[in-house]
Formats: sequence, C-alpha cells, structure tokens
Amino acid sequence: MELSPHTRIAVLVPCLNEEASIGSVINAFKSAIPECEIFVFDNNSTDKTAQIASQAGAHVRAVLAPGKGHVVRRMFADVDADIYVMVDGDATYDASAAPAMIGRLIEEGLDMVVGCRVETEESVYRAGHRFGNSLLTACVSIVFGSTFTDMLSGYRVFSRRYVKSFPANSEGFEIETELAVHALEQSMPVAEMQTHYFSRPEGSESKLRTYRDGVRIMLTIARLFETERPFAFFSILAILCAVASVLLALPIIGTFLETGLVPRLPTAVLCAALVLLATILLVCGIILDSVSSGRREAKRLAYLSIPGTGRPRAP
Repeated sequence: MELSPHTRIAVLVPCLNEEASIGSVINAFKSAIPECEIFVFDNNSTDKTAQIASQAGAHVRAVLAPGKGHVVRRMFADVDADIYVMVDGDATYDASAAPAMIGRLIEEGLDMVVGCRVETEESVYRAGHRFGNSLLTACVSIVFGSTFTDMLSGYRVFSRRYVKSFPANSEGFEIETELAVHALEQSMPVAEMQTHYFSRPEGSESKLRTYRDGVRIMLTIARLFETERPFAFFSILAILCAVASVLLALPIIGTFLETGLVPRLPTAVLCAALVLLATILLVCGIILDSVSSGRREAKRLAYLSIPGTGRPRAP
C-alpha cells in the first residue's frame, strides 16, 4: 500500500460497554496502520470503555443520543480525514486486513470497501443473525439492484467523498443498510474483501437484538424504497387497490348483467373508491418520482464536489 505522506487516515470506533475489548482493538489498529489516528465515540457506556480507550492513546468523544446511527452521524461530521476506517469495538474484526482494504480503495479509486466476514469458528456468527443478514441483503437487492453479500458488516473503509456526502438519517443498527443504499443510489464504485471474523472476548456482549433490530432494518428498507423509488412503491399500492376493486366488482357486474340491478350498493361504492384511490396513488408516485429525481441530482452534485481518493490519471 503506497500512501502520500500527507494522507490522513482516521480509524472510527463506535462503542458501548466494550471495556473488555477496546484496548486490544486500539493496539491492533495502531500496529496495522501506524500513521492512523484513532477516534473512539462512546455511546453512554456505563463501564470503563472511555477511560481505557483514552489510556490506550485514542481520541475519545461522547455521544449522548443512544443508537449506532447517532454515533455514525457524529463520527462522519466531526472527524476530518482523507480515508476513514470504521470498525466495531468488540475485537471481532481483523485489524491486519485494514492495509489491504485501504490499498484497494486507493488503487481502484473506490468510495467504500466492505469487510465481508469469514468466520474463524462455526459458532462465531449466530444463526439468527446470519439468516437475517441474508434476508435483508436479498430485500435490498430486489429493491435497489445488485448489492453486497455482507450488507451488515461493521468493518468498512470509506473515502472522504463518501463520508462527507452521506446524509445519515438512521438512529440504530439500521445505519448499515443506509450505508449500502447510499452507495447503490449514487452508483459509487465499491468492493468487498473477505476478512476473518473472530468470537467476542470474554466479558463482551453483542448489542444487536435479532428480532427488534431486524424489524427496524426492514422498516428502514421500506422507507428507503418509498423515498428513493416512489414511482415503483406507489405503483405497487395502486395495483393492489385496483386488483381488490376488480375482485370485489366481478360478482356485482355479473348480477347487473343478469338482472339489471345493483343489489350491493355499498360494495359498488367501495369498488369506485378503490379505483379512485389507485389513481391518486399513481399520480402521487409520478409527482414524488420527479421530486426524488431532483434530490438524487442534488446528492450527486454534492458527492462530485468532493475530490476522490484514487490516484489522478496521467495526462
């Protein structure tokens, strides 16, 4: 990995009660990337996480609003660097992979490199989390096109261009979904690299709750689908309303053709209301798609206004 002597590398570590592991994480990244600065953002830890991180030589900042999304928003806003390495503070990710990830980001002019987890032991990655990750990744692929194989990885390398153009609207663990969708929405050059995934050290506990956070991530995907693909979102709703209207109207139409009477007037009114609602939804989709297109263009211009990390091309 060849770096300019002026390249600033920041390692960003979101933390909550990781006193058992934060010291080893800081030391490992100091050894792997000697020129980096390490920033630990403590999210209301009740143990000695902040104290241990400070003693290990990291810059420690407090984030009072609970949730990883709030932490990432603060990290991206407060830290100024050329390359950003974001890693969880639980010592489950391989620090020795960071130079290769940074090297690939620079060599290929990428905006994000995701550390795709490869388990060192069968029991490291819980079955529920693995299934949820696969399901959510598939959902994002259906909605936004080709995506990552490990969308929820907490180990990533970013360019400055990515970090300073990322809106960060999420509050909790759904932030990883938003990180992936932002790259897909802007058609950013991204890549994945396999990295070892280790078991947590004794005394460290996962903050991810499979069902609660899984539901929140699914709701985030639905919200992003509505805001980023409004025409498709509202068209689906319009089609459902139209189909329901036709199914309800078929018996009424049959009776009318046979007798010339409309015996179920409330159902007929409901059918007409559903058709009207379908039309309104379709118009909403068309209008909001135009608005969304303008937002995407504004985000793209903001993204392009920031210099990339890759080497300049020879004239």
